[in-house]
Amino acid sequence: MIKINKAEILEKHCYTELVYLRINKKLKTAFSKDEIEKFIRKVLEETTIENYLKKGKNFYISNFENNIRITVNSNTFRIITVDRI
Repeated sequence: MIKINKAEILEKHCYTELVYLRINKKLKTAFSKDEIEKFIRKVLEETTIENYLKKGKNFYISNFENNIRITVNSNTFRIITVDRI
């Protein structure tokens, strides 16, 4: 079993310009960059480690309270996308 370091993901996750647009599009929201960052951080913090999955080169963090899954690159810790689940 692969050990996932939640603290490292919380510390190192980052964003590209395009991902802000992608997140708003996928979630059908109009959040500012700051609102997106606060929301993602809150979800990452609140999601239990059992709902963190590493598959291939990505982490998939499933948060059922918010019905979303966050995809994070496991090498760069860059947020790739957020999907409704």
